Amino acid sequence: MKKGAATNRKKTIDHIDCQMIRLLQKDGRIPNTEIAKRLGVSEATVRSRLNRLIEEEYIQIVAVSNPIKLGFEIVGILRIDVDITKIKSVTNELMKLKEIWFIVHATGGSDIYTEFVAKSLDELNDLIFNRIYTIDGVVKTETSLILEYIKRRYDWGTALS
Repeated sequence: MKKGAATNRKKTIDHIDCQMIRLLQKDGRIPNTEIAKRLGVSEATVRSRLNRLIEEEYIQIVAVSNPIKLGFEIVGILRIDVDITKIKSVTNELMKLKEIWFIVHATGGSDIYTEFVAKSLDELNDLIFNRIYTIDGVVKTETSLILEYIKRRYDWGTALS
């Protein structure tokens, strides 16, 4: 990559970025003009900073739904133990499964933690036994079902604030 390219463009976030993130965590639909008004900056400043925060993956703006209310009868956490030499290929295969919406490599009891949704017990069985266990490198899985969301918040702020 040439000097001055995208890697050199990255900036660290500052107090204005942090304030924008806090506002968006409370309401992802807040208009740029409202953010600008509250922070005392121009709408163009908000727009360019927001684009940078998204592009550099500081934030992602999405609608967070409640899968249980949307008709998914089974929602849960799947912990996966893998042959550690195959963790990348296992992760790549897991990323292809539409029922899995969250994947992390972790320390602790398992190598990979995922969250999933399923419309039925049959769909969950198919996911685990016919698709996940057929991935080369998967050694063991452990499934926990979510019975009820008690606290599910996304407005924790930033480490800089």
